[in-house]
Amino acid sequence: MDLLGELGLADDTIVAFSSDNGTSHLKQEVDYEFFASVGELRGLKGSLYEGGIRVPAIVRWPQHVAAGSVSDQVSGFEDWMSTLLELIGATNRVPHDIDGISLALTLLGTHQQPRLFLYREFPSYGGQQAIRAGDWKAIRENMTRGNLEIELYNLLSDAGEQRNVAKQHPEVVERLVQLMKQEHTPSQLFPLIPIDVPVKRGK
Repeated sequence: MDLLGELGLADDTIVAFSSDNGTSHLKQEVDYEFFASVGELRGLKGSLYEGGIRVPAIVRWPQHVAAGSVSDQVSGFEDWMSTLLELIGATNRVPHDIDGISLALTLLGTHQQPRLFLYREFPSYGGQQAIRAGDWKAIRENMTRGNLEIELYNLLSDAGEQRNVAKQHPEVVERLVQLMKQEHTPSQLFPLIPIDVPVKRGK
């Protein structure tokens, strides 16, 4: 920001600041318990629980993004290409085959329809899948061990993902499982076990 000021570009530059994951689980890097780094959220870096993936985003663009404004619009990094291209008037440059949506309406203070869903998968840390649709969040973990059980949480009433309500809402589980199947793309480089590659059982 100091350099932008020196160059006279501070008021003409869109500055976006965020993180690719929640706080580190490495104690030598951060004392996340003392600082309550993820608050009430469950999980840390490497987890698809909210503490591992829900992070703030800060945007500064004077005369366009209202100072001090706050939004709870759910978004992901895949949205930033579409967003920035729209903000600079280059919507014709947005690829047609990407998952991202523009957040321009939200940033400019206009009502925007919420995302239909946000999907994440992570073959590391035991293999995980998660999808959020509205207030519902479905998650699988320990997939490399063959686990395909779905946990279901209502993030509106249970942001800390402490009460698994999958048995009480089988129709929601089924809908989100179908969305997981729809959004997953098989990968040879980063296979999601056991969906892409069967689990190897010991004798």
